[in-house]
This record gives sequence, C-alpha cells and structure tokens, in this order.
Amino acid sequence: MDWYAGVIEVIDMRSFTSIWYWIIIAVVWSSTAHWTMGVPFDAVTRARKADTDDSGGAAQEDLETIVRVNCNRIVHIMDVSGAWIVAFAFFMLTILALLGFWYKIEIAQAIFLIAGPMTLVALISVRNARLIRARGTFGQALRAHLARQRFFNQVIGMVSIFITAFWGMWHNLSATVL
Repeated sequence: MDWYAGVIEVIDMRSFTSIWYWIIIAVVWSSTAHWTMGVPFDAVTRARKADTDDSGGAAQEDLETIVRVNCNRIVHIMDVSGAWIVAFAFFMLTILALLGFWYKIEIAQAIFLIAGPMTLVALISVRNARLIRARGTFGQALRAHLARQRFFNQVIGMVSIFITAFWGMWHNLSATVL
C-alpha cells in the first residue's frame, strides 16, 4: 500500500498545486518560443549571422528550405482537413471549458489554460504560413517575419502564464481549508 500512496502523491490530479503542471507549462511555452512554425529559432540566428559575416548563404538557404517545407506542410494540412481540425479543436476546447469552469473540474481548467492559448499560436502559424507561401518571402524579410511571429508567441505565452498563475493562486486560496 505504501508504493501506491507514493505513486498517487507523485501523480497528483490537483493541477495547480502540482510541480509537474508548472514544469509542463514551462516546457510548452519555451518550446513554442523556440520552434516558430516548426523552425528552430537558432536557424534564424545562424542565417542572420551568416548574412552579416558574408561567409556564404548556406545557413540562409537551409532556413529558407526548412520554412518552405514547413509552410507547404501546414498549408496542405489545413487545405485538406482544416475544417475538421478546427471543428475538433473547438469541440475539445468547449468540453474543457464546460468541465473546467462550469463543473469546476480542476484538471480540465488546467488543460484549457494551456490548450486555449496554444490554439492562438496555431492560428497565427497557419496565417503566417499562408502569407510566407503566397508572398514568396526570402532573406531578411523572412527572418524578420519569423522573429515577429516568435515575439507574438512569447507575448501570448507571457499573458497565458500570467493568467494561469493568478487563476491557480485564486483556486488554491479559495479551495484550501485553512
């Protein structure tokens, strides 16, 4: 029975008091800031440095290839099954919101506070993939476009973490028996 109690303590379903939930939030938002549209941001940095050093355009060519492949992939997925993906995403968000905020299920609140803002990031990624593909953006303009999207991803992440932290504090203070 002791090992069972230990496992239940480690895997705690009370999300806002669990260290695992906050670790997941940190990993999700740091990964989102680093991987902009599926492109690692260090590739953008390498391309920028190669452009200023005049050491050749291999890093820029690599960046443009990665962006082209990912933009084509994102646009193709949305063209083929975008309506189903959007419908399923909003269905799941609605279920999570109802379970979390109407029926007061904490794990649903916690998942919604991660998944909701991530849908905004996904929408921005789809929009930018279509823009990059339509305009044929290259060079400095492409790097600026990816940097701007990374900035918006970071802003969404900061606002999301702020709201999640305050919701979690309010939930812990109001639910804890003193």
